[in-house]
Amino acid sequence: MPKKKVDGRVRTLIENGIKTGTRSLFVIVGDRGKDQVVNLHYMLSKLRVKARPPVLWCYNKELGFSTHKQKRMRQIKKMQQRGVYDSESEDPFQLFVTATKVRWCYYKDSATVLGQTFGCCVLQDFEAITPNILCRTIETVEGGGIVVMLLKSMTSLRQLYAMTMDVHSRFRTEAHADVVPRFNERFLLSLADCSAALVLDDELNVLPLSKHASSIVPLPAASESSAAAAAFAGDDGEDAELGVVASEAERAARLQELKASLEGTDVVGALAGCTRTVDQARALLTCAEAISEKQLSSTVAVTAGRGRGKSAAMGLSIAAAVGFGYANIFVTAPHPDNLRTVFEFVVRGLKALAFTEHADFEVVASTNPAFNQAPVRVTVNRGHRQTIQYVQPSDATPAALAQAELLVIDEAAAIPLPQVRAMLGPFLVFLSSTTNGYEGTGRSLSLKLVKQLRQQAGSSRGSSASAAAAGSAGVGARSLREVSLEEPIRYAPGDGVESWLYSLLCLNATEAPPLRGALASPSECELFEVDRDALFSYHALAEGFLHQVMALFVSSHYKNSPNDLQMLADSPSQRIFVLLGPVDAGSSALPDVLCAVQISLEGRISSRAARHGLKRGVRSAGDLIPWTLSQQYQDDQLPSLSGARVVRIATHPSAQRMGYGSRAVTLLTDYFSGRVVPLSAPEASDESAPHGRAGGAAAAGSSAGKSGIRSEALAPRTALPPLLVALPDRAPEHLHWLGVSFGLTQDLFGFWHRAGYNPLYVRHTANDLTGEHTCIMLQPLTPELSVATRDALLEADRPLPEAGWCNAFSVDFSRRFASLAATSFRGFPASLVLAVLEAAVDAAADGAEGGPFGPLGPAEAASIFLPHDLARVEAYARSLVDFHLILDLMPALARLVFLRRLPSVRFARLQLAVLVALGLQGKTVDDVASELGAPVASLLALFNKAVRKASAALNLAAAGEEPGDKSAGGSSVAAAAADKAGAAGAPVLPSRVRVVAGRSSSSSSAVPGARAGSGSDSDSDSDGDAQARPSKRAHASSSEAAAEVLRDPELARFAVKGSEEAWKKATAGMTVPKDLSIAVEARSAAGPGSAGKDKKKGKKSRAKKRSRPE
Repeated sequence: MPKKKVDGRVRTLIENGIKTGTRSLFVIVGDRGKDQVVNLHYMLSKLRVKARPPVLWCYNKELGFSTHKQKRMRQIKKMQQRGVYDSESEDPFQLFVTATKVRWCYYKDSATVLGQTFGCCVLQDFEAITPNILCRTIETVEGGGIVVMLLKSMTSLRQLYAMTMDVHSRFRTEAHADVVPRFNERFLLSLADCSAALVLDDELNVLPLSKHASSIVPLPAASESSAAAAAFAGDDGEDAELGVVASEAERAARLQELKASLEGTDVVGALAGCTRTVDQARALLTCAEAISEKQLSSTVAVTAGRGRGKSAAMGLSIAAAVGFGYANIFVTAPHPDNLRTVFEFVVRGLKALAFTEHADFEVVASTNPAFNQAPVRVTVNRGHRQTIQYVQPSDATPAALAQAELLVIDEAAAIPLPQVRAMLGPFLVFLSSTTNGYEGTGRSLSLKLVKQLRQQAGSSRGSSASAAAAGSAGVGARSLREVSLEEPIRYAPGDGVESWLYSLLCLNATEAPPLRGALASPSECELFEVDRDALFSYHALAEGFLHQVMALFVSSHYKNSPNDLQMLADSPSQRIFVLLGPVDAGSSALPDVLCAVQISLEGRISSRAARHGLKRGVRSAGDLIPWTLSQQYQDDQLPSLSGARVVRIATHPSAQRMGYGSRAVTLLTDYFSGRVVPLSAPEASDESAPHGRAGGAAAAGSSAGKSGIRSEALAPRTALPPLLVALPDRAPEHLHWLGVSFGLTQDLFGFWHRAGYNPLYVRHTANDLTGEHTCIMLQPLTPELSVATRDALLEADRPLPEAGWCNAFSVDFSRRFASLAATSFRGFPASLVLAVLEAAVDAAADGAEGGPFGPLGPAEAASIFLPHDLARVEAYARSLVDFHLILDLMPALARLVFLRRLPSVRFARLQLAVLVALGLQGKTVDDVASELGAPVASLLALFNKAVRKASAALNLAAAGEEPGDKSAGGSSVAAAAADKAGAAGAPVLPSRVRVVAGRSSSSSSAVPGARAGSGSDSDSDSDGDAQARPSKRAHASSSEAAAEVLRDPELARFAVKGSEEAWKKATAGMTVPKDLSIAVEARSAAGPGSAGKDKKKGKKSRAKKRSRPE
């Protein structure tokens, strides 16, 4: 093969990166790009004075060549036996594969390379690359290494603008299928501004896209010494506060000074020599301080960006724990491969402490093929047995960690938050997490868990009551130490690839920029729609505005990842709105963004597709709210309605809780409801056909085809639409609802409920990442449509639902939520359950009198409660029995109260909270007292008052009387019912116990509580005993018949009503005796041969009773 001279700038860029400790990026266009990887790796190996750098090769599904070394050796052996093998003509690529340590990795498994370091990274299959994959793989390359991206042959780089990426299939929905790849355009244009990047063809010729190619010149020798100083640089905290940037030599001097001050210190002095920066040394000292204290409720949180040396600091800290005598040390990470660096520095630290491998300690690798021979255990046998054991996050249960003295959680940001929270126990814990980068839960960890630990650490130093309240949160009161690493170790500061990657994916937008102007009143602010073609055009002003918006999203929302940026750019259903104050027309500066809103258009699913999904239990990508609600309520018409889901709403940190978020939601609702008056004929809101994009790309492609890719230069487009569009200037989409899906918390639910949204779904299980229950809230829209618009929608087969179509779903949700409060939602705070339930019932009622379910009727009350159940409730209401006697009735009674089946009753808020906790959720009194912060006696008093009100209303409902009726004398029916009950106690009901009489004495079996055989004659014989059973049956039948007569509704009309005043008025002028004599004659049931005995005992069984009417 003839040799060809390679452009000197390629070698110079690699050499400069090795001298300065920075990385280089090469983009190779052509089908033979993989063959040039061999040459680039050869240059890197020759220019470095180290061993051949390991390679990370990532691909989608197929490599396109064989990587099996043993198979290749067998092929060579066969060729040698046949005499056709020529070592001179050996394929260089096969030699590269055979002689180089290459880690072959699928893109889907790229998370397993976290924490590892490589000298070269190769990314093929460009269409399968996502922003998350870029962050995972590029950040593993050390300083002086290279990153190679392989593209297929093309006639113009502008063809990438229209390339269909694999991830685009997730963005397409039935109603929005046209994807515009804006992210690819911005990606290519950003490469031109990267000073450490070169775009090459498959013959290593430099393409004109690289603007900085002409400025690549060899660095002087002096840079090499400065780079060496940069490798041992540190950053002083006091100088950082003053804004003073120390030089590389000063940082190296400070590190040497710190190491010198620690010489002679037991354990720490030897380990400090292994650190590379001042930040890393301080992290080691902080961990060693916590280790030396040996407190079992202490936590050290180490946070930093990618490549700052967190894993190395954790490894050295584990070695320090071994030096201090810790015996049971557990280490966990998302995957064992993530801990290679940790175990590597554990070994380095043990050797620095004069431990000898194989004599004092042994490293055990995993035999699981899925773990790729990763180290999982270190056993130390000097003095006493000490173990450093890897445990998977799912297996790190309290039982598995019962004997732990130290737990190290590396890459904690990539572990679901509930699992991390569950790992914290009565032992020392080291947390290592990434504050920015690809991790979707990185913000979740820093904003939630660390914040909770910080609050509990403060409460533990405060009052004991605050400490007890903090301990109830589930983690317990723990002391907290926080360490942050700023200076990179894997590569030198000022790395060009890192700057390019952070700018491309907005990874440095972690803090919102300060507001420049004065805050305007929310009523003066207006909402604007952001044109995404202009936002992702890579124009200078557009880039500044994009970083400003993303900074709001990152600082206000914890579930962010770089993939969200690509979805925001390419998804056809996404829209962005910003709330701005009054804008000065003469100002050229970007306005301050007070609030940013991201929405996703959903719905418009055909009835056929909806029925198919419901029948088979499947759902397509996207359309979160329509598919979820249609499956929950088994409704195939709901997905056909069109709506918009609020994905994110973020307010500037300096303007939070001032009404700007509510103002943005109100304006958004007015816009889609058609209440925004257009100033002129508005343009249609359709971003699927961007302004001039298709024609411009086609023209550029044809011109590039004539001139060739080697003379093509790319630049941002100049014919751009306005970045901000006023709402009256763009016609809204016709929507039936606005919705939102979020992790259910008290604050978020209150915000959306105040905005007019009603709950329709709460997930039964907690989210795996955040530990929260997903809640979906909806606001139906009733836009005012003209006749022409209505006819056009009907012709397009667009549904027009009737007003109040959402009420039926609210009724169903209210019943479900009330039933599940004691199971799936038992762990919710009572205030949250009360808020959700009240909001759902209010939405279900929608102004209907009597509530959504109607008042409770006598028949339904009788089917729910027996008469003796009502007696028990009445007895507790009168404080005659303990509350445990009615606990079995509380779920049904509380359900009636909260579903407003007893509309006449009004409760205080605290009474409702107690009813929710004890009745619906089934919590104990002690749990409720701890949750509400009130004494048990006070809660029981509130509970008794609530039951008393509910009991009175329940008695009225059981009697069929309306609560609003007024009797003579002005007393209410509730008061009359209380009078009927009697002042002495609860009403006496017929006994359900049938007493077997020893003799045929009717009084003993008729009077409840009478002793058997009392008052019987001595001449009773066996005939009387023989007649006892038929007499009992006859008496029981007569008693039941009498009770049935008393329950006759016709007789209820003759019940005496009224008060004492009414009775005196009615009996005026009449002679009314003071005492009434009532003769009661009890007869035994007639049976065979009993007539004679009844006559004999007639006088004895007759009794008189005198009583005074009350």
